[in-house]
Amino acid sequence: MAESWATSEGTRKSMLANKRRDTSTELAVRRELHSRGLRYRVDFAPVPGIRRRADITFTRARVAVFIDGCFWHGCPLHGTSPRQNADYWGPKLAANIERDRDTDRHLEDAGWRVMRFWEHQAPRETADQIEAAVRG
Repeated sequence: MAESWATSEGTRKSMLANKRRDTSTELAVRRELHSRGLRYRVDFAPVPGIRRRADITFTRARVAVFIDGCFWHGCPLHGTSPRQNADYWGPKLAANIERDRDTDRHLEDAGWRVMRFWEHQAPRETADQIEAAVRG
């Protein structure tokens, strides 16, 4: 196996199956927002020249929404530290968290409101907060 991150074929298949966009939580939030009459961009880079894409973007309201996976972004409730190949995953996950903070700073400096939610949060409650920000 060429990939240094995969400790087994099962791990490799599991990790390759992870989606970058259109996760079940993201789709549920988008359905809820759409049912409320809100229209948005999906997987959109709000600031030209910065290679960071928001999951849901309201361009007129300048609201960028990220729905972060508990494992990948270090959820304090559900984030876990892999036991196998920890020398690879520890720095990788820490870099994800730092990149999230850097993204927030770049977008806020450009006049965007950044909203972050965890994948385990209820889609309806997430949509309530997003709607309030977009309409308010």
